[in-house]
Amino acid sequence: MRRVSLSQIRKEVVISTARSGGPGGQHVNKVETKVVLRFNVEKSNILSELEKSIIKTAHGSKMTKEGELIITADGKRSQLKNKEIAFKKLDRLLAKAFIKKKKRKPTQPTKAAKRKRFDEKKKHSEKKKLRQKPI
Repeated sequence: MRRVSLSQIRKEVVISTARSGGPGGQHVNKVETKVVLRFNVEKSNILSELEKSIIKTAHGSKMTKEGELIITADGKRSQLKNKEIAFKKLDRLLAKAFIKKKKRKPTQPTKAAKRKRFDEKKKHSEKKKLRQKPI
């Protein structure tokens, strides 16, 4: 699977700003520092149909009904820093979607592990027997 470059996706991302909460005091009431990125996966010209379906399955819960992937960043006092953080989040989300998951190989417990489990059970049994009243 090819790596989707962020520079290509930037062309299709719609950026909007809003007033944000968080650090900044009175400053937050005056300046729009929150950044909202909207990337429409459904209408993207860059992604193939296979890539679109992979993104939908990986991040379907973060997408709208129209197929938009929405990312917000409002942790910093600067709009520029929040914009950088939002694009990093988008890059991470896309990279995470295309990572192939390793198949789990079923294994058997080792002889040492079985022996240890058996010894622990024996100790536990003896401890319980000591607590019993003699017949």
